[in-house]
Amino acid sequence: MSAAKKIAEAEELVRQAEKSLKTSLLKWVPDYDSAADEYSKAATAYRIGKNFDKSKECQLKAIECYKNNKSWFHAAKAYEQIVLLSKDTDKLLEIEEYVNKACSLYQQHGSPEAAASALDKAAKLTEQKHPELALRFYQHAIEVIMIEDSTRQATEYSSKVSRILVKLRRYDEATQAIKREIGLNQQTESYGQIGRLVVALVLVQLARGDSVEAEKAFREWGTCCEPEEVSTLQTLLNAFDEEDAEMAARMLATPFIRHMDVEYAILAKNIPLPEGMHLEKKSEDNAGNATNEDEDEGIC
Repeated sequence: MSAAKKIAEAEELVRQAEKSLKTSLLKWVPDYDSAADEYSKAATAYRIGKNFDKSKECQLKAIECYKNNKSWFHAAKAYEQIVLLSKDTDKLLEIEEYVNKACSLYQQHGSPEAAASALDKAAKLTEQKHPELALRFYQHAIEVIMIEDSTRQATEYSSKVSRILVKLRRYDEATQAIKREIGLNQQTESYGQIGRLVVALVLVQLARGDSVEAEKAFREWGTCCEPEEVSTLQTLLNAFDEEDAEMAARMLATPFIRHMDVEYAILAKNIPLPEGMHLEKKSEDNAGNATNEDEDEGIC
Protein backbone atom coordinates (compact mmCIF):
# COMPACT_ATOMS: atom_id res chain seq x y z
CA MET A 1 0.00 0.00 0.00
CA SER A 2 1.31 3.44 -0.96
CA ALA A 3 2.26 6.06 1.61
CA ALA A 4 -0.62 8.27 0.45
CA LYS A 5 -3.16 5.50 1.12
CA LYS A 6 -1.75 4.89 4.61
CA ILE A 7 -1.96 8.62 5.36
CA ALA A 8 -5.58 8.68 4.20
CA GLU A 9 -6.31 5.63 6.36
CA ALA A 10 -4.70 7.37 9.34
CA GLU A 11 -6.75 10.53 8.81
CA GLU A 12 -9.97 8.50 8.78
CA LEU A 13 -8.96 6.76 12.02
CA VAL A 14 -8.29 10.15 13.64
CA ARG A 15 -11.78 11.29 12.65
CA GLN A 16 -13.24 8.16 14.23
CA ALA A 17 -11.21 8.76 17.39
CA GLU A 18 -12.42 12.34 17.66
CA LYS A 19 -15.98 11.11 17.20
CA SER A 20 -15.50 8.56 19.98
CA LEU A 21 -14.48 11.38 22.34
CA LYS A 22 -17.53 13.50 21.66
CA THR A 23 -20.41 13.55 24.13
CA SER A 24 -24.11 14.12 23.55
CA LEU A 25 -27.45 14.03 25.33
CA LEU A 26 -27.44 10.25 25.16
CA LYS A 27 -23.66 9.80 25.55
CA TRP A 28 -22.41 11.54 28.66
CA VAL A 29 -18.94 10.02 28.87
CA PRO A 30 -16.29 9.94 26.13
CA ASP A 31 -15.43 6.49 24.83
CA TYR A 32 -11.75 6.60 25.79
CA ASP A 33 -11.22 2.92 25.07
CA SER A 34 -12.31 3.17 21.44
CA ALA A 35 -10.54 6.50 20.94
CA ALA A 36 -7.26 5.10 22.29
CA ASP A 37 -7.48 2.12 19.95
CA GLU A 38 -8.22 4.35 16.94
CA TYR A 39 -5.43 6.83 17.76
CA SER A 40 -3.02 3.93 18.18
CA LYS A 41 -3.97 2.47 14.80
CA ALA A 42 -3.69 5.93 13.24
CA ALA A 43 -0.20 6.32 14.71
CA THR A 44 0.84 3.03 13.10
CA ALA A 45 -0.61 4.06 9.73
CA TYR A 46 1.15 7.44 9.88
CA ARG A 47 4.42 5.71 10.72
CA ILE A 48 4.12 3.37 7.73
CA GLY A 49 3.29 6.44 5.63
CA LYS A 50 6.51 8.08 6.92
CA ASN A 51 4.68 10.97 8.63
CA PHE A 52 6.52 10.56 11.92
CA ASP A 53 5.37 13.83 13.51
CA LYS A 54 1.71 12.89 13.07
CA SER A 55 2.42 9.40 14.31
CA LYS A 56 3.93 10.79 17.50
CA GLU A 57 0.99 13.18 17.93
CA CYS A 58 -1.48 10.30 17.69
CA GLN A 59 0.50 8.18 20.18
CA LEU A 60 0.41 11.05 22.68
CA LYS A 61 -3.36 11.36 22.22
CA ALA A 62 -3.75 7.61 22.66
CA ILE A 63 -1.73 7.86 25.88
CA GLU A 64 -4.06 10.51 27.27
CA CYS A 65 -7.02 8.25 26.52
CA TYR A 66 -5.33 5.27 28.18
CA LYS A 67 -4.57 7.38 31.24
CA ASN A 68 -8.18 8.54 31.48
CA ASN A 69 -9.13 4.87 31.55
CA LYS A 70 -6.31 4.12 34.04
CA SER A 71 -4.85 1.69 31.50
CA TRP A 72 -1.30 2.27 32.69
CA PHE A 73 0.19 -0.74 30.88
CA HIS A 74 -1.16 0.30 27.47
CA ALA A 75 -0.07 3.90 28.06
CA ALA A 76 3.44 2.67 28.80
CA LYS A 77 3.42 0.58 25.61
CA ALA A 78 2.48 3.69 23.64
CA TYR A 79 5.42 5.59 25.14
CA GLU A 80 7.65 2.74 23.95
CA GLN A 81 6.29 3.29 20.45
CA ILE A 82 7.37 6.93 20.69
CA VAL A 83 10.84 5.69 21.65
CA LEU A 84 10.92 3.72 18.38
CA LEU A 85 9.79 6.82 16.50
CA SER A 86 12.72 8.71 18.00
CA LYS A 87 14.98 6.02 16.55
CA ASP A 88 13.29 6.30 13.13
CA THR A 89 13.85 10.07 13.10
CA ASP A 90 17.38 9.83 14.54
CA LYS A 91 16.38 11.86 17.61
CA LEU A 92 17.89 9.48 20.14
CA LEU A 93 18.41 12.17 22.77
CA GLU A 94 14.61 12.48 23.07
CA ILE A 95 14.33 8.85 24.15
CA GLU A 96 15.14 9.46 27.81
CA GLU A 97 11.97 11.45 28.53
CA TYR A 98 9.65 8.86 27.02
CA VAL A 99 11.32 5.70 28.30
CA ASN A 100 11.32 7.10 31.84
CA LYS A 101 7.59 7.80 31.53
CA ALA A 102 7.02 4.27 30.22
CA CYS A 103 9.06 2.86 33.10
CA SER A 104 7.06 4.83 35.67
CA LEU A 105 3.73 3.66 34.22
CA TYR A 106 4.85 0.02 34.11
CA GLN A 107 5.79 0.28 37.77
CA GLN A 108 2.45 1.91 38.54
CA HIS A 109 0.79 -1.05 36.85
CA GLY A 110 2.89 -3.43 38.95
CA SER A 111 5.12 -4.68 36.14
CA PRO A 112 8.75 -3.97 37.13
CA GLU A 113 10.05 -6.57 34.66
CA ALA A 114 8.39 -4.68 31.79
CA ALA A 115 9.80 -1.41 33.18
CA ALA A 116 13.35 -2.80 33.26
CA SER A 117 12.90 -4.32 29.80
CA ALA A 118 11.87 -0.92 28.38
CA LEU A 119 15.03 0.63 29.82
CA ASP A 120 17.13 -2.24 28.46
CA LYS A 121 15.73 -1.77 24.94
CA ALA A 122 16.32 1.99 25.11
CA ALA A 123 19.91 1.39 26.25
CA LYS A 124 20.55 -0.91 23.30
CA LEU A 125 19.22 1.75 20.91
CA THR A 126 21.53 4.43 22.31
CA GLU A 127 24.65 2.52 23.39
CA GLN A 128 26.61 2.96 20.18
CA LYS A 129 26.08 6.70 19.63
CA HIS A 130 25.31 7.87 23.17
CA PRO A 131 26.95 5.50 25.69
CA GLU A 132 26.47 7.97 28.58
CA LEU A 133 22.71 7.83 27.97
CA ALA A 134 22.73 4.03 27.76
CA LEU A 135 24.68 3.95 31.02
CA ARG A 136 21.90 5.85 32.82
CA PHE A 137 19.28 3.48 31.40
CA TYR A 138 21.14 0.38 32.62
CA GLN A 139 21.72 1.94 36.05
CA HIS A 140 18.01 2.76 36.29
CA ALA A 141 17.12 -0.78 35.16
CA ILE A 142 19.19 -2.22 38.02
CA GLU A 143 17.32 -0.06 40.55
CA VAL A 144 13.96 -1.15 39.14
CA ILE A 145 14.67 -4.88 38.90
CA MET A 146 16.27 -5.11 42.34
CA ILE A 147 12.93 -4.10 43.87
CA GLU A 148 11.82 -7.58 42.80
CA ASP A 149 15.07 -9.16 44.05
CA SER A 150 15.79 -10.39 40.53
CA THR A 151 19.53 -10.80 41.10
CA ARG A 152 20.30 -12.63 37.86
CA GLN A 153 18.71 -9.91 35.72
CA ALA A 154 20.43 -7.22 37.80
CA THR A 155 23.75 -8.99 37.19
CA GLU A 156 23.21 -8.79 33.43
CA TYR A 157 22.54 -5.06 33.59
CA SER A 158 25.48 -4.57 35.97
CA SER A 159 27.78 -6.18 33.42
CA LYS A 160 26.65 -3.60 30.87
CA VAL A 161 27.27 -0.76 33.35
CA SER A 162 30.82 -1.98 34.08
CA ARG A 163 31.71 -2.33 30.42
CA ILE A 164 30.32 1.05 29.39
CA LEU A 165 32.24 2.76 32.21
CA VAL A 166 35.43 1.09 30.95
CA LYS A 167 34.60 2.19 27.41
CA LEU A 168 34.19 5.76 28.68
CA ARG A 169 37.48 5.45 30.62
CA ARG A 170 35.73 6.26 33.88
CA TYR A 171 37.95 3.78 35.66
CA ASP A 172 37.29 4.85 39.26
CA GLU A 173 33.58 4.24 38.76
CA ALA A 174 34.31 1.07 36.79
CA THR A 175 36.19 -0.49 39.73
CA GLN A 176 33.20 0.08 42.00
CA ALA A 177 30.79 -1.25 39.36
CA ILE A 178 32.84 -4.43 38.87
CA LYS A 179 32.97 -4.99 42.63
CA ARG A 180 29.17 -4.68 42.80
CA GLU A 181 28.93 -7.11 39.88
CA ILE A 182 31.15 -9.57 41.76
CA GLY A 183 28.85 -9.23 44.79
CA LEU A 184 25.78 -10.04 42.68
CA ASN A 185 27.52 -13.10 41.20
CA GLN A 186 28.41 -14.25 44.70
CA GLN A 187 24.71 -14.21 45.55
CA THR A 188 23.95 -16.51 42.61
CA GLU A 189 27.12 -18.59 43.23
CA SER A 190 28.37 -17.91 39.69
CA TYR A 191 32.01 -18.48 40.63
CA GLY A 192 33.29 -18.93 37.07
CA GLN A 193 31.97 -15.49 36.18
CA ILE A 194 33.58 -14.05 39.32
CA GLY A 195 36.97 -15.34 38.12
CA ARG A 196 36.62 -13.47 34.83
CA LEU A 197 35.54 -10.34 36.69
CA VAL A 198 38.65 -10.56 38.89
CA VAL A 199 40.73 -10.42 35.71
CA ALA A 200 38.69 -7.41 34.55
CA LEU A 201 39.12 -5.68 37.91
CA VAL A 202 42.89 -6.22 37.88
CA LEU A 203 43.07 -4.75 34.38
CA VAL A 204 41.05 -1.68 35.39
CA GLN A 205 43.19 -1.12 38.48
CA LEU A 206 46.33 -1.32 36.35
CA ALA A 207 44.78 1.14 33.89
CA ARG A 208 44.30 3.47 36.87
CA GLY A 209 48.01 3.08 37.59
CA ASP A 210 47.32 1.37 40.91
CA SER A 211 49.14 -1.96 40.95
CA VAL A 212 48.71 -2.17 44.75
CA GLU A 213 44.90 -2.27 44.41
CA ALA A 214 45.27 -4.70 41.52
CA GLU A 215 47.21 -7.10 43.79
CA LYS A 216 44.67 -6.58 46.56
CA ALA A 217 41.79 -7.54 44.23
CA PHE A 218 43.65 -10.68 43.16
CA ARG A 219 44.36 -11.70 46.76
CA GLU A 220 40.72 -11.17 47.74
CA TRP A 221 38.98 -13.02 44.90
CA GLY A 222 41.74 -14.93 43.10
CA THR A 223 40.52 -18.26 44.48
CA CYS A 224 37.57 -17.97 42.06
CA CYS A 225 39.88 -17.84 39.04
CA GLU A 226 40.72 -20.73 36.72
CA PRO A 227 44.33 -22.04 36.79
CA GLU A 228 45.19 -20.22 33.54
CA GLU A 229 43.79 -16.98 34.94
CA VAL A 230 45.71 -17.40 38.20
CA SER A 231 48.99 -18.07 36.39
CA THR A 232 48.57 -15.11 34.03
CA LEU A 233 47.55 -12.67 36.77
CA GLN A 234 50.40 -13.72 39.05
CA THR A 235 52.94 -13.25 36.27
CA LEU A 236 51.35 -9.96 35.19
CA LEU A 237 51.36 -8.52 38.71
CA ASN A 238 54.95 -9.67 39.27
CA ALA A 239 55.93 -7.97 36.01
CA PHE A 240 54.46 -4.69 37.22
CA ASP A 241 56.07 -5.14 40.64
CA GLU A 242 59.47 -5.74 39.05
CA GLU A 243 58.88 -3.12 36.34
CA ASP A 244 59.34 -5.70 33.59
CA ALA A 245 57.57 -4.10 30.63
CA GLU A 246 58.31 -6.95 28.22
CA MET A 247 56.76 -9.59 30.46
CA ALA A 248 53.78 -7.35 31.26
CA ALA A 249 53.11 -6.82 27.55
CA ARG A 250 53.32 -10.59 26.92
CA MET A 251 50.80 -11.33 29.68
CA LEU A 252 48.39 -8.62 28.48
CA ALA A 253 48.44 -10.24 25.03
CA THR A 254 47.56 -13.76 26.22
CA PRO A 255 44.70 -15.42 24.28
CA PHE A 256 42.14 -15.49 27.11
CA ILE A 257 42.58 -11.73 27.74
CA ARG A 258 42.31 -11.00 24.01
CA HIS A 259 39.04 -12.98 23.94
CA MET A 260 37.41 -11.21 26.90
CA ASP A 261 34.49 -8.82 26.35
CA VAL A 262 35.63 -6.31 23.75
CA GLU A 263 35.84 -3.40 26.23
CA TYR A 264 38.30 -5.31 28.43
CA ALA A 265 40.29 -6.62 25.45
CA ILE A 266 40.73 -3.04 24.20
CA LEU A 267 41.59 -1.88 27.71
CA ALA A 268 44.37 -4.49 27.95
CA LYS A 269 45.97 -3.07 24.80
CA ASN A 270 46.00 0.44 26.27
CA ILE A 271 47.28 -0.23 29.79
CA PRO A 272 50.50 1.78 30.38
CA LEU A 273 53.39 -0.64 30.82
CA PRO A 274 55.79 -0.38 33.77
CA GLU A 275 58.64 1.99 32.89
CA GLY A 276 61.52 0.54 34.91
CA MET A 277 63.03 -1.39 31.99
CA HIS A 278 62.79 1.59 29.66
CA LEU A 279 64.21 3.94 32.28
CA GLU A 280 67.14 1.59 32.88
CA LYS A 281 67.89 1.33 29.19
CA LYS A 282 67.54 5.09 28.78
CA SER A 283 69.97 5.68 31.66
CA GLU A 284 72.49 3.29 30.06
CA ASP A 285 72.12 5.11 26.73
CA ASN A 286 72.62 8.47 28.43
CA ALA A 287 75.72 7.16 30.23
CA GLY A 288 77.11 5.87 26.97
CA ASN A 289 76.49 9.20 25.26
CA ALA A 290 78.19 11.06 28.08
CA THR A 291 81.28 8.78 27.82
CA ASN A 292 81.48 9.38 24.10
CA GLU A 293 81.24 13.11 24.63
CA ASP A 294 84.08 12.98 27.17
CA GLU A 295 86.19 10.99 24.80
CA ASP A 296 85.45 13.44 22.00
CA GLU A 297 86.38 16.34 24.25
CA GLY A 298 89.64 14.57 25.18
CA ILE A 299 90.54 14.12 21.51
CA CYS A 300 89.95 17.77 20.87
